[in-house]
Amino acid sequence: MQALRSLFIPKWSSDVRLDGKTAVVTGANVGIGKETAKDLAGRGVRVILACRDMAKGEQAARDIMREVRGAKVVARQLDLADTKSICHFAENIYNTEKALHYLVNNAGVAMCPYGTTADGYEMQFGVNHLGHFFLTFLLLDLLKHSAPSRVVNLSSAAHALGKIQFDDLSSEKGYHPVRAYAQSKLANILFTRELAKRTEVLGVMAYSVDPGIVNTEITRHLMRPIGELVKNFGFLVKSPAEGAYTSIYCIVTPENQMLTGGYYKDCAIAESSRAGQDDGTALKLWAVSCRLLGIRWR
Repeated sequence: MQALRSLFIPKWSSDVRLDGKTAVVTGANVGIGKETAKDLAGRGVRVILACRDMAKGEQAARDIMREVRGAKVVARQLDLADTKSICHFAENIYNTEKALHYLVNNAGVAMCPYGTTADGYEMQFGVNHLGHFFLTFLLLDLLKHSAPSRVVNLSSAAHALGKIQFDDLSSEKGYHPVRAYAQSKLANILFTRELAKRTEVLGVMAYSVDPGIVNTEITRHLMRPIGELVKNFGFLVKSPAEGAYTSIYCIVTPENQMLTGGYYKDCAIAESSRAGQDDGTALKLWAVSCRLLGIRWR
């Protein structure tokens, strides 16, 4: 079974050190985010765990400091479903950090029942896309100041099922959890493409990542048939540490071997869906996102 598994889940490792660097990882109290933070801490990075639940965030920080000798990690409160919380988090970062080299937009909600953010947006679009879009906007000056720097946006293979419903971004005309999730994951890829075009000249690179099928808490809203499938093909499901490989790859790999704006899976460049390569839709989504958030981002 292990040999079969290795065909589907290739091993990857790197001994690159990143001493003196600083990273923010959203959703870092559990799953892929926690493993990403732990790996970066082991490379000498100061890691800010951006977590909605501070008790869980502080526990994750203690776990990492116990497991990684000399780890420099700190938990900070961030609720991506509330623009006020995002503003407070960014203000805190500017007040406490001299530099920010890596922003890993990892947090997310998946296929949950219908709900809205504090600002009235459908939860999956609001958290997975708009929340991270706004966070990146607010932290961009520090990323530019710290260049060369990188933004890593976690997407999903589910983006291939997605379409940006510009006439109903908040699913008010009809909500389907899978459709809303797929839309938000497609938005992550389109945001990455447009961001890369605007920030490459500033020394800020951007990559979108498909972590694969990973055994994490985010699957708690998966519907029963999919849950049974995952159970039956469990050997194809990655551990959270394996799910973090491609995020880490996009941070440690030399810039001249990477394509900014690119979509990565299994520690290699990959091809997103055709919709994920539509620069016209990416530009329109950028403009609509700025309008919804009330920001000007040229």
